[in-house]
Amino acid sequence: MPLTETVMDNPRSQRIRRLAELKERRVRQRHERFLIEGPQSVREAVACRPDLITDLYVQAGEGPQPSGTRFLNPIVSVIAESALAHDHIYVHPVTARVMKAISTDAQGIVAQGDTRAMMVDPSDLWTGHDGPADSGDRQCRGGEGMIAAFWQVRDPGNAGTVIRTADAAGCRALVLVDDCVDPLNPKVLRSTAGSAFHIPILAMGTEAFLDWAHRLGYGIMAADVHGTPERRPTSLPDYLDRSGARGDPTGPDDQTEHPGRDMVALFGNEARGLPADLLEQVDSIVSIPIYGRAESLNLATSAAVLLYGLAMSSRIERI
Repeated sequence: MPLTETVMDNPRSQRIRRLAELKERRVRQRHERFLIEGPQSVREAVACRPDLITDLYVQAGEGPQPSGTRFLNPIVSVIAESALAHDHIYVHPVTARVMKAISTDAQGIVAQGDTRAMMVDPSDLWTGHDGPADSGDRQCRGGEGMIAAFWQVRDPGNAGTVIRTADAAGCRALVLVDDCVDPLNPKVLRSTAGSAFHIPILAMGTEAFLDWAHRLGYGIMAADVHGTPERRPTSLPDYLDRSGARGDPTGPDDQTEHPGRDMVALFGNEARGLPADLLEQVDSIVSIPIYGRAESLNLATSAAVLLYGLAMSSRIERI
């Protein structure tokens, strides 16, 4: 799409006010649009999910500029040039005060995305379709294997961090279960460092999640310190050792090839963990041992330890 020639310089215009209001969930829901802030997130969205983006707002350079340079710095210039390769993306130069009115976390560039294109229909993973075809040079979709799920995660920073961790651990998808923070919250997206555009993100209620996982043919492994009186957790080292990199020995027969393969790893709320009635419905419960004097690990650290433990065990077995 051709670059808009006129530099937008009115921070009080209706268009700019509407963009700034997308920080609020009710506004995102009403207009079915969301903000992507900062060079890293925008770069990954343009590279991996350009279908999401409707408009790009890039801070114009001030003062004398090298020949051919229109924007604040070379980093945002490269991203803007990449966006211009897509016919449906409008690129708008804006002044510094307009950019500040849109977002104080923009670092010179923001994009407007379409919420309808962002969220994945759970049925798509039944057919093996993980989202739109990769339009970039790098792999930007989830592949076969483990799925990470988080029940009632409420903190935006935590949600963004666990999305980034699930992406790094090679998860096929990430599921936000029950009453979670909005994954399109700008703080969540910034915390993912672009990973929100690499793997499918799904959202569903608890019962729908349980039904979906079982229809997908995946066992559910819950991460929980205490388990229930009837079901005590297996420690993660014992789980990996006893399974011999072949899955949960206490799980169903079809979960016996590799830990993490064809499995959903389920994590609970930051403060309350997982409720007993939900733990009674999973296939296995695993705890992360504490070797020092700390009372517990926080959600983001627990997710990193467990997801990476499963991911590395699976890959070691393949060698």
